[in-house]
Amino acid sequence: MPSPSTSLATLRPDLGASFMEFDAAMDAEGYIATRCLPVFNTMKQSGPFGKIPVEQLLKERDTARAPGAAYSRSKFTFTTDTFACEEHGAEEPVDDRESQMYSDYFDAEQISAMRARFDVLRSAEQRAAALLFNATTWASHTTAITNEWDDTANAVPVTDVEAAVQSIYAASGLWPNALIINRKVFRNLRNCAQIIDRSKSQGFMDVRAGAINVQQLAQVFDLDQIIVAGGTKNTGVEGQTASLAPIWSNEYAMICKVATSNDIREACVGRTFHWSQDGSSIGGTVETYREENVRSDVVRVRHDVDEKVLFVEAGHLLSNATT
Repeated sequence: MPSPSTSLATLRPDLGASFMEFDAAMDAEGYIATRCLPVFNTMKQSGPFGKIPVEQLLKERDTARAPGAAYSRSKFTFTTDTFACEEHGAEEPVDDRESQMYSDYFDAEQISAMRARFDVLRSAEQRAAALLFNATTWASHTTAITNEWDDTANAVPVTDVEAAVQSIYAASGLWPNALIINRKVFRNLRNCAQIIDRSKSQGFMDVRAGAINVQQLAQVFDLDQIIVAGGTKNTGVEGQTASLAPIWSNEYAMICKVATSNDIREACVGRTFHWSQDGSSIGGTVETYREENVRSDVVRVRHDVDEKVLFVEAGHLLSNATT
C-alpha cells in the first residue's frame, strides 16, 4: 500500500516540541554535521549557484588614480556549481493496542518520533563524515601524521595542526578556524605531552587530562573551535551481533574554515543546503497519518537537504591519527 501524500499527513508540532531533551542528548552524543557544514536555506530544491574561485579572492589590482582618470575596475569571474536537495525520512508505526498496553510505562508516539528522528539525523551525520573525512576528496591536501596522537609521549599534535593551518593559508589565503575530530581522538589529545606542556605555558593551572576541555584545546591550537564528534553506527547485519564503529573515523582529523555567516559567498569548506518549501525543517519535520488496515498511527520525520563540499582548499586532512 503506498504511503499517503503529505497533504493527508498531519503536522505534529507537539511532538516536535518534545524533542528539547532529545536535542540535548544528540548534542551530548556529538552529532556535529550542521556545525561542520552550516545550513544555507534555499528557495529552490535544486539549481546552480556561483562560486568565486579561491584565486580570485586575493586578486591584486592597481588602485592609484590620476586626476581626470577613471578608477580601477575589476570583476570577479564566477564558476558555476550546483546543488540538489534530497528528501530523507523515516517512519515508525504506533500500534493502537501496543500503545494502550504500555501507556503506563512510556508514551509510544513520542518514543517512535524520537526513534525516527534519530535515524534521520544519524544518516545526515554519516553523509557529512563521508564528505569531510575523505582521503580521495582531499588527495592533494592530506598529510599523514608521523607519530600518531595516541603515542602520547612522542606525538606532536600542535606541530601537526600548525603545519596544516599554514598549508591552508598558502593554498587559499584563508585562515582555518576549526579542528574536527572524534571523541576518541579528543581523549588521546588530552594526554599528549606536547598538549600538556603547551597548556602549562599558557597559564592553565589544572592540566590533568580530564580537566582539559575543548575551549582549552582550542586555545592551545590557536583555533576558534574544536568540533568533537561522538556518534556511533552499527555496521552489522540486522539480527546478528552488533558491529559498532564511530561515525567519524579515529584515523582522521580535519583542519578547515567553517562558515560563520549565512552568506553563500563566504569561502568555507562546505554547506548543508536546505529546502523548506515542501514543509521540511532542518532538524526534521514531524508528521503523522493513519493506517486503519493495521490500526496504527504512523509517525514520520523528514527533511530535504544536500550536504556539499564547496572549497577543497579550505580544508586539510590529517590521516593516521590513531595507531
